Amino acid sequence: MNSWPIFSNPQAVSLCESILESVHQERLKQLVYPAHDDLFNAFKSCHYDNLKVVILGQDPYHTPGCAHGLAFSVPQGVSLPPSLRNIFKELYDDLGIVRLNSDLSDWARQGVLLLNTTLSVRAHQAHSHKDLGWEKWVELLIQSLNDYPRPILYVLWGNHAQRFRSLINTKHHEIFMSAHPSPLSSHRGFFNSKPFSHINAFCVTHHYPLIDWSDNQ
Repeated sequence: MNSWPIFSNPQAVSLCESILESVHQERLKQLVYPAHDDLFNAFKSCHYDNLKVVILGQDPYHTPGCAHGLAFSVPQGVSLPPSLRNIFKELYDDLGIVRLNSDLSDWARQGVLLLNTTLSVRAHQAHSHKDLGWEKWVELLIQSLNDYPRPILYVLWGNHAQRFRSLINTKHHEIFMSAHPSPLSSHRGFFNSKPFSHINAFCVTHHYPLIDWSDNQ
């Protein structure tokens, strides 16, 4: 899948197969998001060789029509979830960019991995798949990315994402942390944290193309 080594790592493959079987059994009885074909959209949209930034979310949106495999993103035309609304507010306050398109696939195509640490969820039940093994799979992914040939910037919003901090090789990669964009925490350090300016500065330092955060893609 776009040459991501995690999909050929024997330990990760075995774990993923077990998780997917659990998700399949769940789908026989419950409504599960996102759709099966969308589970790995974060990796389909962001090419491994173009990776610059990893933004860690928690689990997919659990309401109908929202989750499509990219953390914080929803398909165009879906009402903005509160966290994404706050992300767009910070984008405007930080860089003066007004973004209307709620589908963040264009960010992914530019090298931003929008990764939830749990890739599936039962409808209307947040965190319902947190014990299926997805977080262990993401741990294996982060550990594998420690050997990525170029520096990666990890954006860790909130306590959940920051739990993965110890897995990151900070001698090679960089970390940006703030409060989560959720309305429950956004006023405790997400607003005015200027994550997009920080990512752009990181790109300049490492001679990467700047991310175009606008709707122009």
